[in-house]
Amino acid sequence: MPRAWHLESRPQGKPTPANFALKDVALPPVDDGMVRVRNLWLSVDPYMRGRMNDVKSYVAPFELGKPMEGGAIGEVIESRVDGLAPGDLVQHMAGWRDETALPARAVNKLPNLGIEPQRFLGVLGVPGATAWYGLLDVANAKDGETVFVSAAAGAVGSAVVQIAKAKGMTVIGSAGGADKCDYVRSLGADHAIDYKAGPILKSLGSAAPDGIDVYFDNVGGDHLDAALAHARNHARLAICGMIGGYNATNAASFRFIMRIIAARIRIQGFLVTDYLGRMGEFYREMAPLVASGAVTSRETVADGLEAAPDAFLGLFEGSNTGKMLVRL
Repeated sequence: MPRAWHLESRPQGKPTPANFALKDVALPPVDDGMVRVRNLWLSVDPYMRGRMNDVKSYVAPFELGKPMEGGAIGEVIESRVDGLAPGDLVQHMAGWRDETALPARAVNKLPNLGIEPQRFLGVLGVPGATAWYGLLDVANAKDGETVFVSAAAGAVGSAVVQIAKAKGMTVIGSAGGADKCDYVRSLGADHAIDYKAGPILKSLGSAAPDGIDVYFDNVGGDHLDAALAHARNHARLAICGMIGGYNATNAASFRFIMRIIAARIRIQGFLVTDYLGRMGEFYREMAPLVASGAVTSRETVADGLEAAPDAFLGLFEGSNTGKMLVRL
């Protein structure tokens, strides 16, 4: 019997295992225009925390007592549609479960790029596209500029570091702990800041005495405040995520927010869904960098459907280096 993780209660602050329940699910029949898919890889991502709250946002909240959703890579095992056959690998949003049946329009067949399928949940998927368009389109980062990236050892941040270096930028990345900072440096970052070792404000000032042109924000809070403090005139801040505040019960305060005026700083939030129509362009540009080894990726893998909640909770404890995945 197929199984899926359900949201049983809405978290107050940081989620706990008690908020989740693994249950059997009945799949609908595979009618014309549908496929049945056995999942191979599941993605867990920080944005899912927001979907656990019953609030209006850019994506609908998870329904209590219903299967959760998320990115997944699976193998077609039954098809009632032309163009998809058993054995084909597809990407879809019916994650947090081991098997699903859904309309063919809800799946995308993986392009044949000669790259491991789970990469389409990471450096060649949403994280990679988020990095690419956030850095180059939203922040309009250019050759010769100085870029500060928070959560630089994570799935998105590590891609930002490498794309920025490939485009001729000076890169400063922050990460938690010496091992993660070593990893960030191995990706080509010019400076790696261990935010656990001291105040990020002072560390960023030492790494960028002349200031920064671009900040790619995955954390918010003190990292965002430090970026405001050290931003050059006309700096651009691309706000991708604020994982530091997802479980917070009090709003963050910003000492340097008034610098937005004097330094004419541009701050822009964005969603990767804004760029789904340009994924073909992303594949053409990014796939050669991945295939050549110019852009690499690391994964933290949890095995088995049962491990999905713990893998998700690990995102908020810094348990992952690179992309957090669940392998079925």
